[in-house]
Order: sequence, then C-alpha cells, then structure tokens
Amino acid sequence: MFSLKAALAVPFAKFIVKKEQKWINNPLETQERVFQDLINDAASTAFGVDHEFASIKSHADYVKRVPIRDYEDLKPYVDRVVAGESDVLWKGKPLYFAKTSGTTSGAKYIPLTKESMPTHVAAARNAILSYIHETGNAKFVSGKMIFLQGSPVLTEQNGIQLGRLSGIVAHFVPKYLQKNRMPSWETNCIDDWETKVEAVVKETLPEDMTVISGIPSWVQMYFEKIQEKTGKKVGDVFKNFNLFIFGGVNYEPYRAKFESLIGRKVDSIELYPASEGFFAYQDKQNEKGMLLLLNGGIFYEFVPADEFFNENPIRLTLKDVKVGVNYVMIISTNAGLWAYNVGDTIMFTSIKPFRVIVSGRIKHFISAFGEHVIGKEVEQALKEGIEGSNFQISEFTVSPQINPESGLPFHEWFIEFENNVENVSDLATKIDAALQEQNSYYFDLIKGKVLQPLKISEVKKNGFQTYMKSVGKLGGQNKIPRLSNDRVIADKIYDLNLIK
Repeated sequence: MFSLKAALAVPFAKFIVKKEQKWINNPLETQERVFQDLINDAASTAFGVDHEFASIKSHADYVKRVPIRDYEDLKPYVDRVVAGESDVLWKGKPLYFAKTSGTTSGAKYIPLTKESMPTHVAAARNAILSYIHETGNAKFVSGKMIFLQGSPVLTEQNGIQLGRLSGIVAHFVPKYLQKNRMPSWETNCIDDWETKVEAVVKETLPEDMTVISGIPSWVQMYFEKIQEKTGKKVGDVFKNFNLFIFGGVNYEPYRAKFESLIGRKVDSIELYPASEGFFAYQDKQNEKGMLLLLNGGIFYEFVPADEFFNENPIRLTLKDVKVGVNYVMIISTNAGLWAYNVGDTIMFTSIKPFRVIVSGRIKHFISAFGEHVIGKEVEQALKEGIEGSNFQISEFTVSPQINPESGLPFHEWFIEFENNVENVSDLATKIDAALQEQNSYYFDLIKGKVLQPLKISEVKKNGFQTYMKSVGKLGGQNKIPRLSNDRVIADKIYDLNLIK
C-alpha cells in the first residue's frame, strides 16, 4: 500500500537531489571553500597555532606546514582532547568520540563534532533520497527497516560521549523513521553478536521488512539464520524486501550468495561511511562508483599509492586526479583531523561528477616479493574466476607463503565456500590467470619462477566467524582484511584447525 509517507518522499527526494546539484556541478570551487573554512575555523586551536594556520593561504602552504599523519602521529593531540582539554584539534570539545579498534595503540578515539555529526546523518538520508529520485520507488519507506549495527549504549569520558560510530548514529534516526526502525532498542543494546542476531531474527520474522542494511558478511549471517528457522528464501519471508544498503566491503564476492539466499535480485545502495567521515554514496544504480561528497566539511587530498611510501610524496587535489589510478585518500575535516591518512586506497571511476570505488587498504596488500597486489585486484580476480561456475563464496582472505615445505613461495588463498565444490585447483588456475592479467609485477614473478601459482586452502563452514570470534571481532562493523603482507591471520586459521 502506497502510504502518505511514501507519497511525500518523492517530492522531498526531488528537492534534495536538485539542491545537491549545486555543489556537484561546482566541485573544485566547493572544495576550495571547504578548505578555506576549515583553516579559518581552526586557526586559533592548539593545532592551528602549532602549524601556523593564520599564514596558510593556499594548498601549497598547507602541504609545507601540515605533514600527512595517521592516528599514531596525531595521538598526542587526541590524548589532550580525551583528557578534557578544549580547542585542541577543533574549536571547543567534540560531541562524541567514535571508539574503534586500533592496530598498534589499542583503542582509537575519533572525534565527532557538532559541525561534523550532521553530515553523517544527512549523507545516509541523501543516499536513500537519491535512490528514490532515480527509480521512483518509495514504497519501502512504509515498511520496516533494519540496520545491523553496534550497540547504541554510550559511556562518558570528561564530558564527552563515547561509543561505536553505528551506535552513535542510532541516536540520530529521524523521528519520521523511528516507528519503522528495527531492531528494538533493547535488542540493539545486546553486545554478544550471536545472541543479538538470534534476537534480531525473532523480532523481524513477523514484520514487513522492506529495507535491510549492514556489512554484507554480517547480513549474510542474519539471512542464514532466517533460512534455517523458516526453511524459506529470505525474499519469500519478506515479500516486500527490495532494497539492500551496505558499506564497508566490496559486495561483489557476496552477490551470488545473497541472490541465492534471497531467491531473487534486489536493488542495492553502496555507502562509504567511516568514523572519520561519511565520504561517498552510490547515487546511480547503473553507474560504477560512489559520489564523492565534497560539501560535507571534508577537504580531500590524494597521493598515488605507488608513491605513498616515498619521503615526500606528491599530494594532489581534485583538479589533478585521473580515472583508474590507485590513490591513498588523505582528509582534513571539521572534526579536527588534519592531512589524516584514513588508510583506504580509492580509484576514480568518473570525474564528471567525481565518483570513486574503494580499492583496498594501504596497509592491506601483498608485496612480500615486490608484487604490490592490492584488494581490488584479488576481488576482481576472484570474480572472474567464479564467473559461469557454481562456486559460491562466503568469505576469503589472502596471505603470502614465503617458506613452503617444498617448492617455490606462493600466495595462499583461504576461501570458505558456501557449497560443496570440486575442481578447486581449476578455480585456482583461473584466479591466478586473472591476477596475472591485472598485475604485471605478479605476472613477471610467476613467469620468472620466483613464485609458483596461487593455492587455495578451503576453510571449514563458518570458519571465518570462528576466527573473528577468537580475535574478539565478531559482528558490528568488523570485517576480514582481504589480504595481508604477513601470516598472522593465516597462522591463526591453522592454529584453530579451520582448514578442511
């Protein structure tokens, strides 16, 4: 039934999309304005004084005064904010800290300010409105919607609220969607992921679910539980479910499995949110890439990935980027992150407008032998390898095997198949050929007999869930790295006896 809410969504979507076109059509001017506003607003902060913001008039001035930093480098300033000091990285104090798991320094505290917080909310809303405007489909706003997310329970530290980003955002769901939102607040507050999924299934089964969203690997777990309980395809249980919203990982490795679980194709919207900012969303169903958000208080710089570890890598602004080049994305924000390395690599699929795909993580690569293999390449190789076959992939990761028991070193692919498979060696051959075609360094190493072709190690059913649980990262916004330059994950998988 087409409700009043759905009827009103169509003109509202048209209004918002038209409004967004103003900055989309003027990208460079928009970014220059954001840059000047950021520098002016933070000039009197401790960071601004230390880096002479008052004398910065151009991007070139900024590059001279503000080096690229990651969280470890920025931590001395963040620690002062956490301790309760005002006007350190941004004026005043943050509204929230998004707490994330760090790699070398324990927990990371990413500030969210009264200026930055609204952009997270508006971007998520505008992604949906953009879809409504393009397709004319607004029926789903009358049904129930779910986002599989972290607990919204917050703690307080020196007057600043602290929690997971998805939990913080749960406090900002617009009133007109409150009645539609699932699961209940009580269920959302369950910390244990497996218990939470069981409760979510119980609550949602009787409902008319129209939108389901979350990181694909965790939504898959939810779908499998539904199928287990009902014996039906998800699309038969939720007959009006026609929109899947996701972010965090590439959907392609999951697509075949999802279509099997759902029993039909559904539209999808890809988002690119992070604690550090909401960077992009898919604005067109038939265009590759996500619209880079240029007016949300974030100034972007881009470093060619193959130059990133040079002593003084070039820092490009939007006017100099090219389609198809792998860049490390650097951000400066109205939450007080300055020339900050998020850790992601992106590629532009279009520059009119500026659309991007996430190609991987600058720390998640394999170059144990100089091959420079990145996340996008392994995902594309897997996609080509399984095309036209009956292979269904639940999850995978790749590690180098530097010291095999015999023979040359190789890349070891840990793959959890959804179905019983044969001819895994044939799949390995196809994936290897696709990877050689994409990466000339890898091609040369195989042909030069420095490496032998990749090998697949089959992971037991639910093996990756077992691994994630063992490292305390089951559920929420956590995800398996697609590849790593060491054997830490690989060794743990073997230690847990997760190989078939």
